[in-house]
Amino acid sequence: MSFSLTTLILVSLAYLSLLFGVAHITERGLLPARWVRHPLVYVLSLGVYAGIWSIYGSVGMASVFGFGYLAYYIGISGAFLLAPVLLNPILRIGRSYQLTSLADLFAFRYRSQWAGTLVTLLSGAAILSLLSMQIKAVADTASLLAPDASPRLTGFLFALAMVLFTVLFGARREQGKESHQGLVVAIAFDSLVKLVAMLVLGGVLLYGVFGGFKGLEVWLDYNVTLSRPFGIQLDDGSWRALMLMSFAGALVLPHMYHMIFSENPSARGLAKASWGLPLYLLLLALPVPLILWGGQALEAPTEPSYFAIGAAYILDHPVLTLGMYIAGLSAASGLVIVSTLALAGMVLNHVVLPIRPPRERDNIYRWLRWVKRILVAVIIFGALVFYEWVGSRLDFAVLGMLALAGALQLLPGALGVIYWPEGNRKGLIAGLIAGSLVWVATLVAPFSYGGDLLTWLGLPRISVVNAHIFTFASLTLNVCVFALVSLLTDTSNEEDSAAQSCSLGALSRPQRRELLSGSSEEFKHQLATPLGMAVAEREVGRALHQLRLPNVEYRPYQLRRLRDQIEVNLSGLMGPSVARDIVKHHLGFKPQATGRSSQDIHYIEKALGDYQSQLTGLAGELDNLRRHYRQTLQNLPIAACSIGDDGEILMWNHAMEDVTGIVAEDVVGARLTALPDQWQELLEDFVSGEELHRYKYRLDMRGRPRWFNLHKSTLSGPDHPEGGSIVLVEDQTETRLLEDELMHSERLASVGRLAAGVAHEVGNPVTGISSLAQNLKLETDNPDILDTADQIQQQTRRISRILQSLMNFARAGNHTPANRYEPVELRRCIDESINLVSLSGKGRSLSFVNDCQPELQVLGDEQRLVQVFVNLLANARDASPEGGLIRISGKQEAYSAIIEVVDEGTGIPADQLDHVFEPFYTTKAPNQGTGLGLSLVYSIVEEHYGHIQVESPVESPVERRADSPETDGRGDGTCVRLNLPAFEAETDTLQD
Repeated sequence: MSFSLTTLILVSLAYLSLLFGVAHITERGLLPARWVRHPLVYVLSLGVYAGIWSIYGSVGMASVFGFGYLAYYIGISGAFLLAPVLLNPILRIGRSYQLTSLADLFAFRYRSQWAGTLVTLLSGAAILSLLSMQIKAVADTASLLAPDASPRLTGFLFALAMVLFTVLFGARREQGKESHQGLVVAIAFDSLVKLVAMLVLGGVLLYGVFGGFKGLEVWLDYNVTLSRPFGIQLDDGSWRALMLMSFAGALVLPHMYHMIFSENPSARGLAKASWGLPLYLLLLALPVPLILWGGQALEAPTEPSYFAIGAAYILDHPVLTLGMYIAGLSAASGLVIVSTLALAGMVLNHVVLPIRPPRERDNIYRWLRWVKRILVAVIIFGALVFYEWVGSRLDFAVLGMLALAGALQLLPGALGVIYWPEGNRKGLIAGLIAGSLVWVATLVAPFSYGGDLLTWLGLPRISVVNAHIFTFASLTLNVCVFALVSLLTDTSNEEDSAAQSCSLGALSRPQRRELLSGSSEEFKHQLATPLGMAVAEREVGRALHQLRLPNVEYRPYQLRRLRDQIEVNLSGLMGPSVARDIVKHHLGFKPQATGRSSQDIHYIEKALGDYQSQLTGLAGELDNLRRHYRQTLQNLPIAACSIGDDGEILMWNHAMEDVTGIVAEDVVGARLTALPDQWQELLEDFVSGEELHRYKYRLDMRGRPRWFNLHKSTLSGPDHPEGGSIVLVEDQTETRLLEDELMHSERLASVGRLAAGVAHEVGNPVTGISSLAQNLKLETDNPDILDTADQIQQQTRRISRILQSLMNFARAGNHTPANRYEPVELRRCIDESINLVSLSGKGRSLSFVNDCQPELQVLGDEQRLVQVFVNLLANARDASPEGGLIRISGKQEAYSAIIEVVDEGTGIPADQLDHVFEPFYTTKAPNQGTGLGLSLVYSIVEEHYGHIQVESPVESPVERRADSPETDGRGDGTCVRLNLPAFEAETDTLQD
């Protein structure tokens, strides 16, 4: 049974097209999101680790080392079982700073572009061997199934197909974006195909060849020599070396880093993978002995590595044979696609961009995509060349060992990222160079070009059996040089800061420094130089959206966050070194004063908030105490704010929000210049001044005056090296208003005491006038004189009552009635008041209109109410122009009598309305008024349980005559409105 090359090509293209279709419908959103993001999909995608080894290499190794083939699976399973302390920290760092590869991680942690470049070159050298192993497997199996097919042609066609599909899978999208869900689902489908194929082949061989487990036992008993490798002790050195290299593969192999960290949908996915991947690898490893023994029992015409194809071929089962070919193609293509994508990104970020940094162009994203596509082709065809020169002569075990031993050199540096903050770039580079040279000299060169060099040096000839000696030697030298050089050389401040960001439980402490750019708009113009305006606007806009900031940001703290986010985003796009250089040179800080070190407490607060669930013991208790005091400051009933020496607002509590009407989120992290003018001027002057207290400072807010007391305390000393001030703001507005009320009451009391003295002194002459009027009536019979005497007596009695009211007010206050109240008709009171006011010369030229309802009554003292209206009408008369109209209206509303006195005068200025009822306050010219009239009106109205209101200017409700003179621009007239309790006779009658 054989196949033509055309058939194999069509089958291969059909499968690869199916793979691309799975990725395409996933990207288009045609698959349910819960399927795509299910942890099982992520676990299966990690099966890319096995590659072609799971189909062919493991069987070949089992034929030599027996159960030693399990070391390849046990090592990486151990790494995933240690995920909480090994993989989770790397995931956290990679997500926080968008580090998409191991080279990015090294360049970020050790702050060295050379470190990233060296990691890239070493990874590339190691991965070429791994890629050539995939090409070799496809080319060899195609030659087995189609004897006429040329392995070289088959390898070339496979490489060409991989270039095309790799570009379609991942290189058509921008770096730094979210995970490629289509790629993840396609690789998961790949892993499922090879698992199903291995289990089906193992089941067919178990029951089709051996007749079940009992038949297998009988066959093993009769073929002891064939099963002898499975009796080798597991303490063999090569077995340990393979397990260590496999353990390291979880961190250092480019395709594994890419799938574990860059394509990870969530932290929950990694938790599931910590047991899901070992389970998957166990299922994948179970059929390996069955396939080995089945191939031996069937005497398959292939070497043990290809028993999966040979056994199916001997069984003369075309579907099973093609199925195993597709499984091998699936394993090889998945590893090639992911490895090439990951390595192309590393070469782009750490080889191409450092040599040719990004320049201003229309679309830098398209340029980066095309460069990455070219790198994909170069890497795959480079692997093809390596296969032609070296890989075709080596078996799977050697190729796999070369790749893993080279990648193993990266393990010390990777562990140093999270567990050894003292490691530095000099030690890392020295260790990598030393270990890599030993790897090349003792493993790569001898296997590639023969072992004569080792023999000439007196070393044993290299082979798979003793290769572990040189693997451990290169790793040991790497670790020793890394440690010694790091301890003997100085570490830069940048490395210390990066080490704190990467170390477990460490907290980065960035400095609070002022940027050269003052707003996000300036960021765009600064970044336009290296990136172009279109790219700069897009990157700044993307960072603003991620941080949920407004389109234009100016607050210093938020600008520092924006700068960090832009660096993170550019790191995912172009690598951390290039991103750091761009941000450092174009979004720099202002020179810092020597000896000052101000930590960014906003960043520390946010970081501690993120760490809250991870802090335990004393650290947790200290964090709880910090939160308690922080909440205490925020909830203080006194307004408080903290301001740095550079004018940045560090704290703005809730009471400060209530007092100023300014939300904390709008000003915390901003400078005082961001405050409204009045608060900016007040706080800047107070903070920069010498005084520690300022009392009764007046601010006009929303058209009303408010008074504040300010207190300041300077933050200094060893506990506050960054300096600054804390300001307390006391709202004294209510206290000031109470003081004004007390002053007003005191003035009224003084008037009362004055009135009492005046009443006593005036009472004697009034009594004399009354006596003279009485004598006059006894001395004449003239009716006119008698009438005049009666009027004199009537007015003297009125004066007496007024004097008595003043005496009562002075003795008992304005709420004690001077007389017994009786029902009073307001219309009659108003008429009498009009008659009295009209006696003056000016009053005769005015028109008084009494529109008060005749039935309107109140309970009170008629004479005192007449006094009220006399004062009000006199004021209206004095303010009215010649020929003016004064209207008095009165009506009942519910239980109140509403009386309005409206004139056509020029009104009262708005700033004087609050003072018109104060004693001795008048707007009249000197010698024209005492300022006691409205004060007395106010007292009488209060005495009658009513209240008075003045409105000016007011649109007069009276009908204006055509020849009425115009007033000034303030408006027309004044309205005095009285509100008194209305009297109704029927309310005194009890209802049944």
